[in-house]
Amino acid sequence: MQYLYGEASPILQLAIDNAIKEDADLQKEIKTLQRTIKQLDKLEQQSPSQKSIDAILNYAKQTQKKK
Repeated sequence: MQYLYGEASPILQLAIDNAIKEDADLQKEIKTLQRTIKQLDKLEQQSPSQKSIDAILNYAKQTQKKK
């Protein structure tokens, strides 16, 4: 995932680049993941419902009281 998001170290980047050149299955996998990332980036983000936020906050309060 670091490679796909451009967060890999230069050494790791080079190693993966070399592996991709030599492995057709890896090339396909990388292309599939890149397409998936592009599709995910296109999705509209939605805020959680107030009910979900309240449930999370209540859970956090209850958990904190138990400590």
